[in-house]
Amino acid sequence: MAEHFRWQGRRIWIAGHTGLVGSALLRLFEGQDAEILTVTHSDLDLCRQQDVEDWMRLTQPDVVLLAAARVGGIGANRAAPAEFLYENLAIAQNIIHQSWQQKVSRLVYLGSSCIYPRLAAQPIQEDALLSGPLEPTNEAYAIAKITGIKLCQFYRQQYGADFISVMPCNLYGPGDRWDEASGHVIPALIQRLYAAKRSGLAEVSVWGSGKPLREFLYVDDLARAVLTALESYADGLPLNAGSGAEISIAELAERVKQVTGYGGALLFDPSQPDGTPRKVLDSSRLRRLGWAPQVDMTEGLKLSYADFCRS
Repeated sequence: MAEHFRWQGRRIWIAGHTGLVGSALLRLFEGQDAEILTVTHSDLDLCRQQDVEDWMRLTQPDVVLLAAARVGGIGANRAAPAEFLYENLAIAQNIIHQSWQQKVSRLVYLGSSCIYPRLAAQPIQEDALLSGPLEPTNEAYAIAKITGIKLCQFYRQQYGADFISVMPCNLYGPGDRWDEASGHVIPALIQRLYAAKRSGLAEVSVWGSGKPLREFLYVDDLARAVLTALESYADGLPLNAGSGAEISIAELAERVKQVTGYGGALLFDPSQPDGTPRKVLDSSRLRRLGWAPQVDMTEGLKLSYADFCRS
């Protein structure tokens, strides 16, 4: 465990504050003893190096929580790999480099469990990084995220910058992207089954075989994990953040069906990609720092559905 880092009284930039993770971080830090900095995409394009440099020089953040990213599900990743690679590379390199230039006290970079090999030993430990081939359906996004991790490691190694990385499993919750075409599996299922219920459809097609096993974490639990890492972790190795609970896509679809009240049948389409067959993280290092998830999937899905109905 690192020496306790005091963030109170500092200027904290939540980069990507309107997204799923960023909005959860904003909820966590609002009302706390810190000055929270935010900026929208219309006012700052994070892919433009000079603009990022100018904005950070003007605002002088002490802490950076780097949650900004271009994100999406299998369909979105498969349709636009060039943009997923380019934009996420640009965001990471611009903010991480400028954080070093501006002598930011601590930076937390948010990665993704897709950085690990497709067939990594389960549960996946942090040292599995770069030990095997990636899952092809989100390879571009994973490469960009791996580069961000390596930037944090190398700025720490070469310059002593206090930059760390947190790797969450699949996330869901309020502020998710309610877009069936580009969203991740839970928001896509919620939207599809809600629409089917409203339309009175007798059956709904679900991508893939339903067999892959996944681990999901409610996004406010991730925000608390980021806070734990911010206060108590200082190491070049990324830090996994997962719930530890596995569920098949088929069982997940049934739970979303119950939450939305859809009464029809679910038909799985094995002609569509499954992605990685199994993916669960070993989060023991984070748990030893005192963190544990607080929201189980039953409650989390209800909260997510309520947010969708309000959107």
